Amino acid sequence: MKQGLNTGETMADQGYQYDVVVIGSGPGGYVAAIRATQLGLKTAIVERENLGGICLNWGCIPTKALIHNAEILHTLKEADEYGFTFDNLKVDFGKAVKRSRDVVGRQTKGVAFLMKKNKIEVIEGNAAFVDAHSIKVTPSEYHPEAKEQTVTAAHFIIATGARARSLPGTQIDGERIIQYRDALVLKEVPKKLIVVGSGAIGMEFSYVYSTYGAEVTIIEMLDQILPLEDADVAAEVAKGLHEARGQDYDEHSHRKG
Repeated sequence: MKQGLNTGETMADQGYQYDVVVIGSGPGGYVAAIRATQLGLKTAIVERENLGGICLNWGCIPTKALIHNAEILHTLKEADEYGFTFDNLKVDFGKAVKRSRDVVGRQTKGVAFLMKKNKIEVIEGNAAFVDAHSIKVTPSEYHPEAKEQTVTAAHFIIATGARARSLPGTQIDGERIIQYRDALVLKEVPKKLIVVGSGAIGMEFSYVYSTYGAEVTIIEMLDQILPLEDADVAAEVAKGLHEARGQDYDEHSHRKG
């Protein structure tokens, strides 16, 4: 890419449609696309679902919106300590979910604005490599009306993110066994909930649903919750879990070997 810029000739001038095509429009993808255009490269981005990727649509943003709701509810439950007393508190989890989706919608529009502002073409659909310099874009389940086409570029950036994975012997059905997407749009709070895995995502959902009244049990196969964090940090969070009403951490569930 630098060679093309230094000679004044972009790769698009050599027969390709684009200098750079980014596959995936999450924070890694759309930021890379913007930087490419700032460097003078003709750029496009391919997205199978919604701009913003998993983080904006089904991860960081909606979970933080729900966590904020849960924090407010937690404070309301302790209102008496602050000198506030009321007997008619009504909690509507559905409205909390709707608010989180509205936040996502606004953020997605923001990314679309950035793509337009930076003159980055957005191509909807699934991308599959044909060879080193071309991909075939086909309609996806989220964009069945997308145009089937072949897109060529001098360079590709793969920023496709991650997918939820089922455990051996189990099948995610969206009802009794759910993944993070399902957990973000449940219509009502379950009475009991088992969260398998105590990484950041598992802990966020545990906090939200336990605050809204679910009896939550966290199962972690490693020796501590938040296994990627410092032991002291994990210990403080575990202490908080044991003190929280209706939330439990199965610290004897880990396996070795």
